Amino acid sequence: MNISKNFTKKGPHGDGLRVNRRIRAREVMVIDNDGTPLGILSVNEALKKAIDQELDLVEVSPNASPPVCKILDFGKYLYQLNKKHTKQKTVSLKEIKVRPQTSEHDLEFKIKNAKKFLEEGNKVKISMMFRGREIVYASKFSSQIFDQFVNALADSANVEMHARMEGRRMMLVLAPK
Repeated sequence: MNISKNFTKKGPHGDGLRVNRRIRAREVMVIDNDGTPLGILSVNEALKKAIDQELDLVEVSPNASPPVCKILDFGKYLYQLNKKHTKQKTVSLKEIKVRPQTSEHDLEFKIKNAKKFLEEGNKVKISMMFRGREIVYASKFSSQIFDQFVNALADSANVEMHARMEGRRMMLVLAPK
């Protein structure tokens, strides 16, 4: 136990964690390092038990009545809290732009990139922009190209949003399986 850790430490949510002598309550519900409840003790008694085990007394639930404190290694506790919050992965939306006249080789290249994005866990938005009179043939061009994407990526993607027009642009969204 490091006695110099007698301060309030900011947790990942910005809340202050009270450790050792910074615990303000007179009596606390104490839980041992292995998870067994020791009952309601005075802060001094709980601190003595923590010092005997060479660990810290950490207030884990300050709003409970009485507050709940755990005897544990404070450094490990902070590490596990931070590790828990860094596991959350953000899924981003990657966009691949195609045109009605996109060549076969370019489509293969774009499909390969879409597969890479899906493997990374990102969603893929395929958008096709129509210029001038191309909009008249929108359904003909888009269905061929979008079908190529869906068929090539069927093993690694689900269609999240089917092809639909928004202004002069048609879009399709694929999500990883």
